[in-house]
Amino acid sequence: MRLSKERVRHIAEQVVGHLEEAGDIALAGDRRSLVDALDRAITDELSVEDRLNAEVRRILATYEKQIEEGQVDYQKMFHLIKQKLIRERGLVL
Repeated sequence: MRLSKERVRHIAEQVVGHLEEAGDIALAGDRRSLVDALDRAITDELSVEDRLNAEVRRILATYEKQIEEGQVDYQKMFHLIKQKLIRERGLVL
């Protein structure tokens, strides 16, 4: 994830604050619960690419021999597999 946990938390707090100030939301419950939920949602969304990269690395592990022998370019294959998965899943990164 490209942002620190502290930065994500700060963003979540700022979003909730701006929504309150603009009158777009009226909290019936605890403000902290909303900030926590938004923090989790942002973190989940930002970690999509991390999970995708891990999956691509697992797929490429099956080509380890060909990569070591120079038959397959790791970076090129990484990019191609990642783009294919993005298209198939309709992801937006």
